[in-house]
Amino acid sequence: MKSNFTNLLIITSLALFSCKGNKGNQQQDDQLQKKDSVTMATTLAFDPAALGEEPVFDINTNVGTIRIKLYKETPKHRDNFVKLASERFYDNILFHRVINGFMIQAGDPLTKDTVNAARFGTGGPGYTIQAEINPKFKHKKGALAAARRGDAGNPNRESSGSQFYLVQDAASCSQLDGQYTIFGETINGINIIDQIATMPTDRNDRPVSDVKIISVIPVVDGKQVATAKAPTPVVDANGNQVTQAEQNKPQQAKK
Repeated sequence: MKSNFTNLLIITSLALFSCKGNKGNQQQDDQLQKKDSVTMATTLAFDPAALGEEPVFDINTNVGTIRIKLYKETPKHRDNFVKLASERFYDNILFHRVINGFMIQAGDPLTKDTVNAARFGTGGPGYTIQAEINPKFKHKKGALAAARRGDAGNPNRESSGSQFYLVQDAASCSQLDGQYTIFGETINGINIIDQIATMPTDRNDRPVSDVKIISVIPVVDGKQVATAKAPTPVVDANGNQVTQAEQNKPQQAKK
């Protein structure tokens, strides 16, 4: 069992935005985060309106599949997760923080590119979600909860717009009860959570071998829903992805 001091460090490191760096670095971070928030696919993978009150999803990873159910009692978090999944936001995102005997964490879009490795854990869609902390939900094994910044800079305990964690050890995570929004649970694939949690990690708790989310697919009547084919990204002459808004701009006639 980890010491209380170590656990406190773990809780603190769930914060999503670093306080380090100067104003110039912060502006650069904001620009990168804004870029991350606009690279969504223009064709939705599925229709969010077609899902039920407590939708079920398969988080397909290169290690295995984790099946989760979202709670109706946390509608803001539920609807946000559904929205992001429909936009393929989570595709190719890594589990960037893994602590055996605690939890596994993912959802940072910066992890799609290893050039951002020093900033893993600080990214998101550019917004936060109002806390929906419900005392009936506890950090049981397999619980799905939203990561967030620490209380000092986030007194309302607003959640990250995209980062989440899955509980591997209920005893170690019980100290987080009532402090983080739990918005779902694992209904199949607990063994995959354990498998990911026990993988070798570096000093930043990042798995030495990448654990990647391949896709997040809704499940209806026990089967994955057929999804629309992802559109081929449009890039400019420099290899940068062109947003839909830029594609729709009228072209100037050549003289």
